[in-house]
Amino acid sequence: QVQLVESGGGLVQAGGSLRLSCAASGRTFSSYAMGWFRQAPGKEREFVATISWMYGNTYYADSVKGRFTISRDVTKNTVYLQMNSLKPEDTAVYYCAARRGDTRTMRLDYDYWGQGTQVTVSS
Repeated sequence: QVQLVESGGGLVQAGGSLRLSCAASGRTFSSYAMGWFRQAPGKEREFVATISWMYGNTYYADSVKGRFTISRDVTKNTVYLQMNSLKPEDTAVYYCAARRGDTRTMRLDYDYWGQGTQVTVSS
């Protein structure tokens, strides 16, 4: 049973930084891709970033490119999302997701999800 547990959300002022963590368990994740998605109130869940567990290649949504960095620590089975230069429009619940196979940007391509962590950016 795959389990994904996010942490690290909170309240931050615009221009600030946060680092989200996603602790993964229940599988050997070497053949998996991990993703971060977010959902703001009244909006669809949208793609943020993805990383290949084995190769470390990454892909980002245009809205976060240059500000957010996704990474993984294979020894800790943990994926991170470093968020810098945060904007009020980054306010959302952030979800970690996992899929067997290569990196994807579509929500429906992911099989496993965490419970989410709230990020609020004040102006």
